Amino acid sequence: MTVYFIGAGPGDPELITIKGQRLIHSCPVILYAGSLVPEAVLQGNTAEQVINTAELHLAEIMTLIEAAHAKGQDVARVHSGDPSLYGAIGEQIRRLRALDIPFEVIPGVTATSACAALLGTELTLPDISQTIILTRYAGKTAMPEGEQLPDLARHGATLAIHLGINRLHKIVEDLIPHYGADCPVAVVHRATWPDQDWVMGTLEDILAKVRAKGFHRTALILVGRVLAPDDFSESFLYREDKAHVYRPAYKRRKKASEEPPA
Repeated sequence: MTVYFIGAGPGDPELITIKGQRLIHSCPVILYAGSLVPEAVLQGNTAEQVINTAELHLAEIMTLIEAAHAKGQDVARVHSGDPSLYGAIGEQIRRLRALDIPFEVIPGVTATSACAALLGTELTLPDISQTIILTRYAGKTAMPEGEQLPDLARHGATLAIHLGINRLHKIVEDLIPHYGADCPVAVVHRATWPDQDWVMGTLEDILAKVRAKGFHRTALILVGRVLAPDDFSESFLYREDKAHVYRPAYKRRKKASEEPPA
């Protein structure tokens, strides 16, 4: 048997890979994180067991996996977004390795990607930002040395901040010295879910706008000039006068198009 850690995406049941959906439909045991994974993602399954693990602790989850292993049953372990990002799969994998239970990770659409799509923006624009930092705000889990928000903010990169909506006032305080009060900010609540909502603003006014919306959980904070660019260069890839391995030099193509047919 194999334990499949499946990224279910940000919420929309259509934003799951074909492979992930196939495994959900075929695995006899499904363990899903019901606090963030909608049941619609599980539609079409033929599993003998479908268990919401939101109320279970790690040892209880591992007991279920060990029972499936003893029966030779594949397990679909369904997490939200991409399981490699804040998916808490690390401790599960450590225990699976100790028990010599095979596993495989199936990637999923991240909340950051879903928010960028919703906002209709590219997070890496020439001359503005070519780096994205995915991070979280320090809470019950402390941040390692050098990863405090002010340390990351010194790079000036596009930021995607998880688990920080209830500390937005502190985030604003940490970022203004590095990004400026006029830096664009977007806060997206439950991206791709039926009740999705969002607000755009700046570091100066975003706190009041978020309070007016009433967001208090399941929200992603995006910060950076890419959210409202005044001007940026066009990419090298599609410039008419630039050649690369997949497109011959502009002059050669122009000459060929001007030559009369044989």
